[in-house]
Amino acid sequence: MDDYDVDAVLQQALDRLTVLADVNTALAGTLDATEGLRRVARIAARRLGDWCAIDLLTAKGRIERVCVTRTPTSPPPREELVLLTEPPASAAGPLARVLRGAGPLLLTGADLAPDDADPWDEEQADLLTGAASAVLAPLRAHREVLGALTLTRTAQHPSFTEQDLPLIEDLAHRVGLAVENARLHRETRSIAERLQRSLLPDLPTTNGLQMAARYTPSHATAEVGGDWYDSFVLPTGHTTLIIGDVTGHDLKAAVTMSQLRNMLRGIACDRQEPADKILQRMDLAQQTLYPGTTATCVYAILEGPEGGPWKLEYAVAGHPPPLLVTPDGDTRYLDGGRSHLLGVTTRLPRTNATETLPAGSTLLLYTDGLIERRGENIDHGFTRLRQHAAALAREDPDTLLDELLTGLAADTTDDVALLALRLPVAGTDSPTPTTARST
Repeated sequence: MDDYDVDAVLQQALDRLTVLADVNTALAGTLDATEGLRRVARIAARRLGDWCAIDLLTAKGRIERVCVTRTPTSPPPREELVLLTEPPASAAGPLARVLRGAGPLLLTGADLAPDDADPWDEEQADLLTGAASAVLAPLRAHREVLGALTLTRTAQHPSFTEQDLPLIEDLAHRVGLAVENARLHRETRSIAERLQRSLLPDLPTTNGLQMAARYTPSHATAEVGGDWYDSFVLPTGHTTLIIGDVTGHDLKAAVTMSQLRNMLRGIACDRQEPADKILQRMDLAQQTLYPGTTATCVYAILEGPEGGPWKLEYAVAGHPPPLLVTPDGDTRYLDGGRSHLLGVTTRLPRTNATETLPAGSTLLLYTDGLIERRGENIDHGFTRLRQHAAALAREDPDTLLDELLTGLAADTTDDVALLALRLPVAGTDSPTPTTARST
């Protein structure tokens, strides 16, 4: 072997490492598993062949063709999700064999058009139309076959050989692990979401009030967190309005949220004290029973007969202030009653504040995921929320919350909880719907 041969071998090894590095980057560069697989298919079609397809087995016994990608010199690319039937036992074509665990399979010449094909095999034969060679490799994770990777080359390029199989097998292995991790992540997230939704309460129906609430996990990070809302009627007949956020974005934060919410309920019903005193007792109990946890919270008490006037007494522990929206679209934040967040210290005093709420107005409680954006001054988030809420002032609470989530929380990196209260217009018979929804 001379120097030129050594250089060729080193260059080939470097090219293969580069392909694998690009594949790893493509899989790690997005939280969308389907988009990650499409990126991998584009890399494989451009660097290893002329055409690439990725098929995944689903839990319902179907095959999901996630992507089909061709290079610019091949026919126009087609990247569309297609559902195929599972291959019958009689199918013995290359794709059917790979989905059962065979491979990687190297196909050349007559292998690309097997004789006496099963109808299922014939239906999939068009995937290899125009190919001079192809490799089909199973996508495996923990010895389970999750799908198949198909790569083809036309006669314009050198045919695949046995030397190409280790690289393609390694590529398929990485894709298989990524698919498995994505599925585990979806399952964990689904369990956490179901748990959190089961922990959130139904809203009370009382005194002609309209109430609505929403909870949605982060669309950007696919994580649940410790955001919560609550409302219930005290023994005095007054209505509580509560919003809170436990620090953290995981299942532990969701469980802690439930514990703190129930603890606050018990304290509020037992003591029936001013809002600041309730939060002070809550802080002491939290630091005794759950040391090391921190949370923000707004605790408010609404007083007044069905026809008004209504008085709101509230205290804010490190949480964004409530937003008051009048029927005419005037908005202002309720900035009183502010103090430090829960779980830091019990030595500092807390304060409360009172507001008289006009008939027909809407009170909005929310968590910081609705207004905070990374790298942006928080004042921009507060302004954005006021503008959106003002434009929706005459909408019912359900529509108000849905529109706020659509307009402000589509790209948030945090979960979001919302609670809206609409006071009836004096002298009218107002409906009393109350809805709580997770999205």
